[in-house]
Amino acid sequence: MKLVIVGLDCVPPEFVFERFPMPNLRSLMRRGSYGALESVVPPITVPAWACMMTGEDPGALGIYGFRNRTDYTYDGLGIVTSASIAAPAIWDRLGDAGRESIVVGVPPSFPPRPIRGHLVACFMTPNARAAYTWPPSLKAELEAQVGPYLYDVTSFRTDDKVGLLERIYAVTEQKFAMARYLMSSRPWDLCVFVDMAPDRLHHGFWKYWDRGHIRYVSGNPYETAFEDYYARLDDEIGRVLALVDDDTAVLVVSDHGAKRMDGAICVNEWLRREGYLVLKEAPSGIQKLEPSLVDWGRTVAWGEGGYYSRIFLNVQGREPDGTVPGSAYERLRDELIMGLEALGDEQGRPIGTRVYRPEDLYPLRRNIPPDLIAIFGDLHWRSVGSVGFQSVWTRENDMGPDDANHAQYGMFVSAGLALPQGQVHGLRLLDISGLLAEALDLPRTA
Repeated sequence: MKLVIVGLDCVPPEFVFERFPMPNLRSLMRRGSYGALESVVPPITVPAWACMMTGEDPGALGIYGFRNRTDYTYDGLGIVTSASIAAPAIWDRLGDAGRESIVVGVPPSFPPRPIRGHLVACFMTPNARAAYTWPPSLKAELEAQVGPYLYDVTSFRTDDKVGLLERIYAVTEQKFAMARYLMSSRPWDLCVFVDMAPDRLHHGFWKYWDRGHIRYVSGNPYETAFEDYYARLDDEIGRVLALVDDDTAVLVVSDHGAKRMDGAICVNEWLRREGYLVLKEAPSGIQKLEPSLVDWGRTVAWGEGGYYSRIFLNVQGREPDGTVPGSAYERLRDELIMGLEALGDEQGRPIGTRVYRPEDLYPLRRNIPPDLIAIFGDLHWRSVGSVGFQSVWTRENDMGPDDANHAQYGMFVSAGLALPQGQVHGLRLLDISGLLAEALDLPRTA
């Protein structure tokens, strides 16, 4: 059996199953299986796609976010690349069996690694001049067919909504055109591609259609932006489905969902307020927390911003100027968990924050995990790592205009996988790799 995987970054189940009419996906649902798909913690693009394609969780992969500590210094953060993933992806296993794959835009896949087949790197490609294909000769051929590579929707946190919407459509149209061209011109047993544009749409336009958003304004010019885009997305999916026969399994899947962003917790401002983080001097304005700003000899913890927060302790004998003795480590973690989970909004109303110890999430923890992982407000709130806000709360993202955060549940629609027909409950992102292996007649990993 052959297998096609259409990856849609950040698409929530309610959009596909309830909100928007998507006739091509509805047709696939009627003859196959569908449902919500529980993502990993954290539910973000990197590491979620890598977890889906390898069957390993973030701890086993040793990647806990887009950036990870490379050592125990205060500035040792490195961006994930394709080389960060040691576990074999489904296409690696298929190649070992002598079979061909087409892989387009599946994070993290830059720089491109050799596979048995053809590969186009993901949104982490630095620019269209970079070598982003395997084999290298594929780049010129693709550009002759679809133009210079639109590896991502650039500058998606912007007030230029007209230009942003144009870039979102352009990325989707090119990604699907690239996949169709390769499906029609190359031998393959597996074709998998990921479109990042839905994620960028959600971050850029959520407040324009969601009446529950704090910045929604009735009658705005983008009220139908989501409905219009999802109609075009369904058309693109239909054109891919038209290329496959009944002996080809199909999976349309997202790595996580999305939801409105109500605000952000300035995690380092909270740590400052509570005395865990001490700066050398008060910030003169909003600025990134650089190691040079911190009085490490009096600091016990600091945090990273993002869709969630990673919190690190300044441990004696581990960090260069560690202040936390090993005997106080667990007590301090308990204290931080209690404090952050009790933190409400500006009026003190509970928001439902959860803080996790990595060992409670991941049986194996490779590389350098954070000491704590904080999910603010059930992901209706994100984390801001900058300092100088003069408040623990903000309604804006310090990285630019942003209306949405991620959600724990993505979606899947499939035909030809070993699943019951109709709606399926309880499926996890980490279950997908085994289903793919079974469809492709590969042995399941232990």
